[in-house]
Amino acid sequence: MKTAVIVFPGSNCDSDMFHAIQDGMAQEVEYVWHAETSLEGFDAVMIPGGFSYGDYLRTGAIARFSNIMPAIIEAAEAGKPILGVCNGFQILLEAGLLPGAMRRNENLSFICRPEPLKVVNNTTMFSSEYEEGEIITVPIAHGEGNYYCDDITLQKLVHNNQIVFTYGNNPNGSIHDIAGIVNEKGNVLGMMPHPERAADALLGNTDGLKLFQSILKHWSDQHASVKA
Repeated sequence: MKTAVIVFPGSNCDSDMFHAIQDGMAQEVEYVWHAETSLEGFDAVMIPGGFSYGDYLRTGAIARFSNIMPAIIEAAEAGKPILGVCNGFQILLEAGLLPGAMRRNENLSFICRPEPLKVVNNTTMFSSEYEEGEIITVPIAHGEGNYYCDDITLQKLVHNNQIVFTYGNNPNGSIHDIAGIVNEKGNVLGMMPHPERAADALLGNTDGLKLFQSILKHWSDQHASVKA
């Protein structure tokens, strides 16, 4: 599996994501600068956290217009796994690949600490290696992680089983304790917590590793079925 890690001006978690894939999964991975226009040859796309374009205006609103975004949308429409973490989640929202919007944390403070998460849906390509209801600990680091959507959208998220992770203590005020959601097709995941910072024993936490292993398992199963 060959994975692209998209780098925007202001990305600061691209190296963490790169090493989670290279070292945690022993898979091929490359950085892709935001000015590129093609993702041909890549099997999965990761949009890491950071402060794209300084997080000016709405977070992710400028990054959404980068040259690489049409290729990301094309990859999403092709069914390839697309993972957006923190600033990456915000960019996916601004691009319309996921529903809803992000607001400032309820306490208006930047929060950086480990947080307990509940695996609500373990049937996705991003969460199949977890147990349903499993409690994991994953770091958060954001000032604008208060996920919001209207009532109709929330009903759809619940009805379609699109909520993958919820917070145990809801640190930012997100509606319905939402920490991560997928699109209706199930191949685009956005989440505010950082699984790439919990993917190596050297970091003192490997709870995020199963997310990357889930993606690899999905790709391996799909690849095997194509060969058969």
